[in-house]
Amino acid sequence: MKLFSTLRLAALVCVLAVVAHAQDLSSFEKRTTTKVLPNGMTLIICERPEAPVFSYFTIVDAGDANDPGGQSGIAHMFEHLAFKGTKDIGTTDYAAEKVALDKVEQTYAAYDEEFRKRVGRDEEKLKSLHEAFVQAQAEAQKYVIPNQFTEIAESNGAAGLNAQTSLDDTQYYWSMPSNRLQLWAYMESDRIGNPVPREFYKERDVVMEERRMRTDSNPIGRMVEQFLATAYVAHPYHRPGVGWMSELSQISATEADAFHKKYYVPSNIVIAVVGDVKADEAMPMLEKYFGAIPAGPKPEAMSTVEPPQVAEKAITLKEQSQPLYLEGYHKPDYRDPDDAVYDAIQDIFSNGRTSRLYRSLVRDQQIAAQAEGFSGFPGDKYPGLFAFFAVPNPGHTPTEMRTAIHKEIDKLKTTDVSDDELTMFKTRARADLLRGLGDNQGLAEQLAIYQLRYGDWRELFNQLKKIDAVSKVDIRRVASKTFVDTNRTYAMVEFQPPAQAAAQQSSGGTQ
Repeated sequence: MKLFSTLRLAALVCVLAVVAHAQDLSSFEKRTTTKVLPNGMTLIICERPEAPVFSYFTIVDAGDANDPGGQSGIAHMFEHLAFKGTKDIGTTDYAAEKVALDKVEQTYAAYDEEFRKRVGRDEEKLKSLHEAFVQAQAEAQKYVIPNQFTEIAESNGAAGLNAQTSLDDTQYYWSMPSNRLQLWAYMESDRIGNPVPREFYKERDVVMEERRMRTDSNPIGRMVEQFLATAYVAHPYHRPGVGWMSELSQISATEADAFHKKYYVPSNIVIAVVGDVKADEAMPMLEKYFGAIPAGPKPEAMSTVEPPQVAEKAITLKEQSQPLYLEGYHKPDYRDPDDAVYDAIQDIFSNGRTSRLYRSLVRDQQIAAQAEGFSGFPGDKYPGLFAFFAVPNPGHTPTEMRTAIHKEIDKLKTTDVSDDELTMFKTRARADLLRGLGDNQGLAEQLAIYQLRYGDWRELFNQLKKIDAVSKVDIRRVASKTFVDTNRTYAMVEFQPPAQAAAQQSSGGTQ
């Protein structure tokens, strides 16, 4: 094992040396141009002319945590609406479509008002209002050219069109031939500045089905949802990103438009372009398109701060499924001086078959099929959790997982990690960070994220210094400070035999 670790470390050092040679800060500074437009949008161009292509990454500083009260799931809707088109793309006649879409909102508002009545709701009227809403959608659909936005992009060489929403932000990206840069600038600026909530309620139905599959019908999804709702009492991290069904099922395109007007302002967006692009030629053109988006005030910072946890919290779910165990401890956000220390703990506990949790629970004791720890859950823009997850082998229980994990945590508090463990973490972390800059898409992503989070993409390279500074003393100190009983929330899924579940249901009990 010692020889294997040494050889693996040597290989990583070689990789790191090769990658770092081409990925140093001074090299990037010569090739990277950053500009804040008068409307507040930040553009980054990094010249990398190795191939006639470019990649872009747009990041909006708004995610599921920014959903307004009563509208959980609304930020996620923009991921599904991402490429539905604009006033010019995706419609046969926008003027007529706009009238039809307004009618959709009017009929939906009338239906929603009646639906929400807790006293005196008229079911016949509700049925009639819903029929009018459905008919209005059908009329608006007549003007839609399905998938036109995507088809235009892909017919011009775009690849990897995608969007994703986290609790912290929303991201859009694809790659394209460099001779299509102007087309991309037109399409992306139009998508940001002139969105149309086309097929909104159709996509809302898709998201509701997504929730049914990933949460309501999934033991892990149900456990995680209950776990986060228990671990957080104030901060929006306690809400599921996909939304609570009762709220998700009622959000409207009108509410989505208000969210877009507030958060999709230029001052809340960073766009990075990396590839065969010359900044002195491209920047004026990008200014023309993206600078035309109207300015707006940057959204106010979130005021809610999660109060310190003062007692251990627990959730137990009885399921006819595989037993599971999950526990988490509150930790600071990404700006904390100890953030790299948490990364070290994650690496030592969970990185591969030589990690502590794998060796102890999976290989040696053979009580778990899977065991890992991870930092920054469910997000890291705000204070998150350091979590541990384990799947028991047949014949073993979540309680055994809990005991075994706590033994490993106690070792981390009382005994220094080895020289090899610390060195492997630093080598892997540096290699992963630098290797992620090796392709255009990965670099665009990192430049945009660090520019958004720190106000300067160069902070990306300061992460190397923070990684190198992590010590054995730091790891023991942070572990002792964080992994304490009163800071812990845990959830477990215990197997419940079908006969017991049926008996409980017939007696009116709940799981």
